[in-house]
This record gives sequence, structure tokens and C-alpha cells, in this order.
Amino acid sequence: MDWTPFLQPGEQLVWEGRPAPRCYTMRNWRHALFGVILLVPTLYWQVVAVEIAAVYRLPLVPWIPLPFLLAALYLALGQLLVARLEWEKVYYAVTDRRILVQRGLLRTRHLTLPLGAVGSFVLKPYGEELASLRIVPTDFSTTLVLSCIEYPRLVTRHLEAAMAAAGRLASREPPSAAGETG
Repeated sequence: MDWTPFLQPGEQLVWEGRPAPRCYTMRNWRHALFGVILLVPTLYWQVVAVEIAAVYRLPLVPWIPLPFLLAALYLALGQLLVARLEWEKVYYAVTDRRILVQRGLLRTRHLTLPLGAVGSFVLKPYGEELASLRIVPTDFSTTLVLSCIEYPRLVTRHLEAAMAAAGRLASREPPSAAGETG
């Protein structure tokens, strides 16, 4: 992706990436599993409602389970399709000043967070070199999520440096050797 229209004068790109496609699409697999499980009884309910409507001449009965059936279909298949289509427009970047995120399915949104405003981050690993990164700003206003990034350590290195420069990163020095004789 060409980030030059979004960069400020003198700002330099230090990292850019995209989510891994399968990971991004299947990141909510538990919802899809719940949708498949929910699909079985709602489909049965819909079939029974159609049969009841035919036998008793009640034309509105088949409409009752329809919203539940549509919700189960969306959970089982729809949200996976939406995630895959959205993946085409998801890009991440870290500059020497900000974190930039582009995402959206129908309307592309651009999100930014100054590196100086990074309060903390949480890494959710999916594999050895694949993770999602949740970045929490110091004012707790909006959390940025970089979903399913490959080699997340490349990003966290820049975040840790920005937090250390702002004095928000605890020192990782080994304990002092006071009292030891050698």
C-alpha cells in the first residue's frame, strides 16, 4: 500500500504489514462454530413452521423462526465471508511518529495513534510468529487492534522504544549484585 498521502512532512515509515489472510478470516471461529450448532435447531424449527403453516393454513407462522435462521446463517458463514472481503482493505503501518491502520468493508476507515500516546499493549499469540496486537493509549480512548500480524516482534520493538522514550516502560535490568562476594 502507498502510505505517502497519509504521512506528515518528514515522517518515515518504519514498518508496514497486513494480516495473514486465513488467520484474519478465521479469527472468530468460535462464533462460526456456535452458528453451525445454532443452525441445526433453527433449520428444524423453520421446516416445522412451514409444515404447520401448510396444514393449519397459518401464513405468518413461517416468518417467526426466520430471523433466528438468518442470524445462525450469518454466524456460521456470513461473518467469515465478511471478514475475508474486509481483509482486502486492511493494512497496518508504524512510522517514527504514529501507528496507522486502514480497514473497512464498504467504507474505508483510517485510524491513527501517536506513538507517544501508547500506554500499553497486549500480544495474543496464535502461533510462533503470528499474533494479534491490542494497543491501549494512555487516555484509554480507543483501542487499536492489529489482527493476525506475522512477526509481531518487529512491531512491538517499535512500541517498546516509544514507551521507553515516554518513560512508560519499566526497566528490565537484572537485579543488582549487592551483597554478593566474588
